[in-house]
Amino acid sequence: MTKILNITIIGSFAGLWVATLFSSKAELILGFLLILTFGIIHGSNDLLLIVKLFTKEKKRSFLKSLFFYVLTVLLTFLAFYTIPSITVILFIIFSAYHFGEQHWESKVDTKYKWLSLILQGSYGALILVILFLFNADQVDEIVMAITGAPFPPAFLLYSLYSILTLLVVTVAILAFNSDSFRKVLLKELFFLGLLVVIFKMSSLIWGFTIYFVLWHSLPSLFEQIHFIYGRFTNQTIWLYIKNALPYWIISIIGIGLSYFWLKESVLFFAIFFSFIAAVTFPHSLIISLMFKKKNNNTKTH
Repeated sequence: MTKILNITIIGSFAGLWVATLFSSKAELILGFLLILTFGIIHGSNDLLLIVKLFTKEKKRSFLKSLFFYVLTVLLTFLAFYTIPSITVILFIIFSAYHFGEQHWESKVDTKYKWLSLILQGSYGALILVILFLFNADQVDEIVMAITGAPFPPAFLLYSLYSILTLLVVTVAILAFNSDSFRKVLLKELFFLGLLVVIFKMSSLIWGFTIYFVLWHSLPSLFEQIHFIYGRFTNQTIWLYIKNALPYWIISIIGIGLSYFWLKESVLFFAIFFSFIAAVTFPHSLIISLMFKKKNNNTKTH
């Protein structure tokens, strides 16, 4: 995991360098290339995770989970066309918790369950709100394309104040009670500061790319590969990619056809984020189950 963290930090500074030298259009192209490779690959093996989660249980459990996975994706797409405003809000909430869970799951003692849940949700929400706040105009255009309604700028500020207050209180309580948490706190504050600088210097897509690929997808790939195969090696990385490849290709074809049809319009960004949302809902639930099973296995050994 240390190697992944080193790659993340080095990659973040490289991303900051790109943000200071390249145009927004270059950031857009490079950002989509990275999201369409590392970003989507990390969520392409959900079915393999389902198999692993239900290996020792009845076949019916796996089929039931598979059915609900596909159904969730389809219902999410449908929801974006029928109740877009509510769906966007739910997507942001799910994404915030999913990002926060991936970042903090192994860094907080399991005995602080509720504090950990609040920390994960508020941290992920803070990341998204800061990114949105620095790119409010772009966010407004995308939200308008999805929902048909303007995005109130004041909402982001009020959200920032509320989330920051909740996060500070939670961090203070954990720091007071947990020695292990205090040991990682300064390092995590540095990482958060680095992300703020990157978001400030970058376009919406490039800032999102740096966080989504380097700070979320790479650590998630490490956790998934280790959970599925029991170790993280060149061989297991290749096995993971090989299993993910068919689903990744289908995703790329779908996104490619959308781009060819819509070109570079705001509507394409809306559909792209709708696609990300459609797979985020079931993916976040599966990853939560993965972490739960991993923690249960740790307790029994």
